[in-house]
Amino acid sequence: MTIIAAADGSALGNPGPAGWAWYVDQDNWAAGGWDHGTNNMGELQAVLELFRATEHLPEEELRILCDSQYAINCISKWMPGWKKKGWKKADGKPVLNQDILKELDRAIAGRKYTFEWVKGHAGHELNEAADGHARAAATAHQQGSAVEAGPGYTAVGGPAASHAPAAEDAVLAPGGETAAAPEPGVDIAATVFELEQGFLDPQIRTSFAELNDFLHPGYQEVTRHGGLLDVATVRTMLESGASLPSTGAVQVLAAREVDAQMALLAYRMKPAEGPVLVVSSWWQSTEGGLKLRFRQETVEQTA
Repeated sequence: MTIIAAADGSALGNPGPAGWAWYVDQDNWAAGGWDHGTNNMGELQAVLELFRATEHLPEEELRILCDSQYAINCISKWMPGWKKKGWKKADGKPVLNQDILKELDRAIAGRKYTFEWVKGHAGHELNEAADGHARAAATAHQQGSAVEAGPGYTAVGGPAASHAPAAEDAVLAPGGETAAAPEPGVDIAATVFELEQGFLDPQIRTSFAELNDFLHPGYQEVTRHGGLLDVATVRTMLESGASLPSTGAVQVLAAREVDAQMALLAYRMKPAEGPVLVVSSWWQSTEGGLKLRFRQETVEQTA
């Protein structure tokens, strides 16, 4: 029997008071958090705690619903490579959140599991419940109050398969890997913000192997300084030890599905260094999933 559960994280300020939660049903869920953490920490910890809560049922398959493609990729794609490098990235710097990742590496050994991406904040019952408990845990840490930890996993066997989401709400990832491409009916525009956040993650932007997962073979980018990047240029920069331009907080202006194969994300970004930027990113559907085809950064004009 398959145990179907949603896992989610929340951070108030990112970093700031943070929470994690996994949720099967009202009788089987758990939550926790920290006074200071990040959303990515919460996402990963939620998955880890789900594996821990069900370790007494090693023969049961876990079907894990996540709205974070970053968390899915960390576990399914990047973690084996990080482990081989001694939990260091291609540039020699230590991997962020490696304490959680090392625990995850041990927890998933020998387990049967699949990941499934679901649209966050889109009314998915299990995802909304996990998000609510994670946010409540973060709020409790912010206010210095007790966290409602939940009952844990109390079922003898896995829950009924009726918890499975409709096909249009998810992209199934068999064998612990992310799905190759969105299934028909998936709203492409709903995924591009999450992908853009991964592309902007400072940790990801130091490793070409990881950043390349986001890039279309024909990717081009017009930088804030008027330069032009493509896949080969990015690879040369990162493998030579150079850094990509800094990123920062994002304010979304628009997310629009242009057609069945292309989506546009427009946002305002304040990098750690330099002026505010207005950014447009075009994500194209391919056999390997949504990939960044074109991106442009423009310095915001002030009156």
